[in-house]
Amino acid sequence: MNPYRIVEDFETALCEYTGAKYAVTTTSCTMALLLACRWHYVDRWNHLIEISRSTDVQLYPIPTITIPNRTYVGVPMSIIHAGFNVAFEDVDWEGHYTLMGTSILDSARWFTAEMAAYDSNQEEFICVSFHPTKHLGISTHGGAILHNNEEADEWFRMMRFDGRKQGVAPRNQKEWVLGYHCYMNPVTASEGLLRLSTLPQYNEPLPNDPYPDLSKMSIFR
Repeated sequence: MNPYRIVEDFETALCEYTGAKYAVTTTSCTMALLLACRWHYVDRWNHLIEISRSTDVQLYPIPTITIPNRTYVGVPMSIIHAGFNVAFEDVDWEGHYTLMGTSILDSARWFTAEMAAYDSNQEEFICVSFHPTKHLGISTHGGAILHNNEEADEWFRMMRFDGRKQGVAPRNQKEWVLGYHCYMNPVTASEGLLRLSTLPQYNEPLPNDPYPDLSKMSIFR
């Protein structure tokens, strides 16, 4: 038996609970954000290349993503690692917020039923956290991207698995992407599946941690 089947079962259960068409599990919400930002970057970059080819004008600016100045420090790090610049805005938020300039939501502090049950044509990537202090509270952490994009879904699954298709031996892999090692293990998925089966249908957003002002940190200047 393939022990990773339980990961697929957990992802299916996440879709049923949240209303998302696809759920891609990762090792953490931070890695989910990194993959979502990287997809947005690659998608935008390819679009710019197409424009440049049609106009003979080189349009390769580094885009900027704006986020609240008080959030988890891993969020701007993920944005920068994905290839973007980051800017901060002094705004209050509860449960979740949009990474401005993208269709990505950081919902690390809010996980509830039907949270992704939007129009199937809507382009939105909701990144959630299963950290021990969050709603699902998995002891070994974990996160996921909830979305409706079939093309992105295939890309995410390769990116989280060292740039290759799960179940295909490296020697048999035909096409590679420059990926990451952040796929969810079966132990985490099994605990998540168990906890999800008893999770209430509605959960209030969690209160924010006393985050520092990230705009004043030297590493982001």
